[in-house]
Amino acid sequence: MNVLLSIKPEFVNKIFSGQKKYEYRKTIFKRKDINIVVVYATAPISRVVGEFEIESILFDDVNSLWEETKTHSGIDEQFFFEYFTEKEKGYAIKIKNYERYSKSRKLGDVYHSVPPQSFAYIE
Repeated sequence: MNVLLSIKPEFVNKIFSGQKKYEYRKTIFKRKDINIVVVYATAPISRVVGEFEIESILFDDVNSLWEETKTHSGIDEQFFFEYFTEKEKGYAIKIKNYERYSKSRKLGDVYHSVPPQSFAYIE
């Protein structure tokens, strides 16, 4: 089982350049058998652009999460804490073995799905 994540284009670029080694989430998928994240770049790209393997998923209070991941976060501290406003804990998906597809594809051409608000399970 894989998961489809909607990610803003600026962060997609940082993931596939190796700058961003963590993808932050307020909530996470419940299934434990997820190994691959398929990346859907949100508007204005609106396409499936690549994938990455999950090395691990960290769950901690937001202060500790920032301290542990900040050197490879791909974002600044202010953005991080604004994202987690009103949350005590958060998740950081550690990225390994990423691949940007040579040709991006429309979501409907790949999966019979609408762009997920956060994530969607896919076969």
